[in-house]
Order: sequence, then structure tokens, then C-alpha cells
Amino acid sequence: MFDSLFPLIQKGDVRSLARTLSLVENSVDGYLDFLKMLPKGTVPVVGITGPPGAGKSTLVDALIGCMVNDGKRVGVLCVDPSSPFNLGALLGDRIRMSHWYSNEQVFIRSLASRGSLGGLHPKIIELTHVMQQAAFDYIIVETVGVGQSEVEIAGLADVTIVTLVPEAGDEVQTMKAGLMEIADVFVVNKADRPDAIIFEKHLRQMLAPAFAKKSIEIPILRTIASQNSGVDKLYQAIQKLLTYTKDDLKKLQLLTEKAFLLIQQKRMADVSKQKLQEQIKANTGINIYKLVDGY
Repeated sequence: MFDSLFPLIQKGDVRSLARTLSLVENSVDGYLDFLKMLPKGTVPVVGITGPPGAGKSTLVDALIGCMVNDGKRVGVLCVDPSSPFNLGALLGDRIRMSHWYSNEQVFIRSLASRGSLGGLHPKIIELTHVMQQAAFDYIIVETVGVGQSEVEIAGLADVTIVTLVPEAGDEVQTMKAGLMEIADVFVVNKADRPDAIIFEKHLRQMLAPAFAKKSIEIPILRTIASQNSGVDKLYQAIQKLLTYTKDDLKKLQLLTEKAFLLIQQKRMADVSKQKLQEQIKANTGINIYKLVDGY
């Protein structure tokens, strides 16, 4: 099955790509052997993260426009949060980016986080690797959100964009340690709002110690994604950052992070939340610490 799909993916057949992504996402028999035979992906991955309401999807929509106008072919993976109760997700990007779904230069795949705490899909590494086999010039990955623990995107993306809004002062304060480590570009979106310039100034001051340790300057850009304002400068910054070669230590850290996440998923593969719920339901007085020992 996979053998027949792979040549079609390389030719840019989106139906074959969509079907393969579904097979990998659902862990169909043979998917691991398929992933093992894939060559190393070389298509650059652009990760976009930030707190809820920062306008990430609108920014992605505008960025796709810049890339398409430049003659590029773009693959997009959008991750939305799943409900912990019914496991469903509102895939809002289907509305926000609806005009790109019929464009031959754009492929958009909606994903649910499925309870992943890192703002990504549990199989995002594998799905991105499959996407890199298709004839794309760029792959954009949009995450659920960002926080102290939600920095997995840094282990996946060649360029990580952290999107903020002028009112995000308190949010930046609570998650700045993670932001300092993962951001290659900061975007102050909705910059037509009051105090956008003051917020940018405060952000620069807050992050100055982290900037001093970086080998290259981290851009802080103002955009109004809903009006396509400033997005062209963001696209230029992405192109510039992709020309830099990441140092050997950074590459080692990123590869280690990817390997660790894959090993973690493999070890947890036989642990089912549904099974745990049934065990707890059958014995409401169960000691959860003893239950954990059983695994």
C-alpha cells in the first residue's frame, strides 16, 4: 500500500499525500516500516506558535499568500485543541483559510492535538516527515498555543515564529523562559491596536539578556495580518534565517528532542486512557499510585 503511494507523493499528488497522512496518523500496519525507508526531509519547516487569540491562523493565511505570490508551493499542518471529554476538535482553520483549499499551490491538513500537552499532534514529527517527501517549497506548522512546557515546536521547525499581541504583557511574563529558548522571530500581531510600539519596546528590554547570547539578532516585527501589513517583512526574515546554518550543538539538541519524543510515544503506545477510565470506574476507591505501578 505505502509502496504504491510514495512515488505519487514525490510527484506532488495531493490525494496520495492526504491518504498517506491518514494512514500514518492512525498507525495503520506497516506505517513504521514506511517511515524507516523515507529519505531525510530537506523542505524547510516554519513553526508558528503563540497564545490563543494572537491571530496565528490569520498570520498563516497571510504568509501563505506571500509564498504563493513568490511562486512557491506550500504545505500547511494546522493543529487545534481537542476536548478532553469527547476528544473532538473545532478545526477553525477550515474557515479562516478556506480560500486556499482549492489552490493548486497550497495543501492544508487539519489535525487535532488529541490531548498532547506540547501544542502539537502526537504524530507531528512523522506527519511532517511525510510532508517533506512531497514537492513543497515550505511547510508551515501552526500549533495550539505556547507556554512553559509547550515548546515542542522548537524540536521540529527550522524557523520558529512566536506570535504575540500588544495586550500580552502578563502572558509573556509567565512564559518568557520558554520563549527565549525557542523563538527565531517574534511577531507583534494586531499592531494597529494601542500601545503596540510600547509593547515592542518592553519586549526588547525583557528579552535583551537572551538576545545577548544569540549568535544572530532575533527580529521583532509588527504585523496586521488581517490587512496583510508587515507580513512581507516576515517572509523576508524567514528566508534570511533559513540561509543560516544552525550550529552543531543546536542540531544535536533538536535531533535528540525528536528521538526522545518518538521513543516516548512508542513506550506509551499500549497505555489507553479509555482503559484507565474503565479501571477507575470499576473501582472508584482505587489508589492511583498503585494503578500506575501496574504499568
